[in-house]
Amino acid sequence: MSVFTHLVAELGRLLEPVLAESATAAAIVLFTLLVRLALFPLGRAAFRAATPMAGCLPMLLQLPVFFLMYRSFSSGSELLGHRLFAAPLGSRWAGALEDGGLFGPQGLVFLGLFAAIAVVAAWSAVRGRRAAAAAPAPVLPAAKGAGGAPAALSAEQVAAMRRVGGVLPLLSFGTLITAAVVPLAAGLYLLTTTAWSVAERAWLQRRATRGAADGAAAGADGVVRAGEAGAARGAADGAARGGARGGARSSL
Repeated sequence: MSVFTHLVAELGRLLEPVLAESATAAAIVLFTLLVRLALFPLGRAAFRAATPMAGCLPMLLQLPVFFLMYRSFSSGSELLGHRLFAAPLGSRWAGALEDGGLFGPQGLVFLGLFAAIAVVAAWSAVRGRRAAAAAPAPVLPAAKGAGGAPAALSAEQVAAMRRVGGVLPLLSFGTLITAAVVPLAAGLYLLTTTAWSVAERAWLQRRATRGAADGAAAGADGVVRAGEAGAARGAADGAARGGARGGARSSL
């Protein structure tokens, strides 16, 4: 934990000339971005695997980092005295309500945090529902249909899987509950990592869609070119055969 505290403190000192008292809060955001950048190859592999367990792996690997963040701002450390605007980074929402109420100086900081988390969660839910609605009907790898082809799931099973896919993104709103009970610093970590997750998945989905479109266009272009080459070859063969026949007739 001392290594983590030292790293965040050093990042805060680098940002202090620009951000003053909020430098440590910005250092937490920067540290979170560095962690997610290091886990990006794993997230990309999990996206390609497209399985629930693979998708949970990057989140599980972040739990030790979140635990360190929680402990650093829950126990005595040099970071407890730092603030985000009017709220100490070690404060909780319950304490902010006691000190000035819902719209007090500290309460407004937490309301801003909650609003940002809600926007990210809503974005995640909308994208998740669209992806679930647009997903093709899955197939059962074990079951075989006529001719040995994989058998498609029934309409009821497909509908159930799409309902589950539409509900899962709503779990992002659970981050609001967590942010309301953990220190403000941990809430900043949750906001940053959740926003990264949603943006990363949107970018990967866009790349996959663009790659599929480019592949389809390349395939269609290949078919057209093959057809044109075949037509040209046929015309050349016809002309050669016609010339040969004409030469034979003239010799007779």
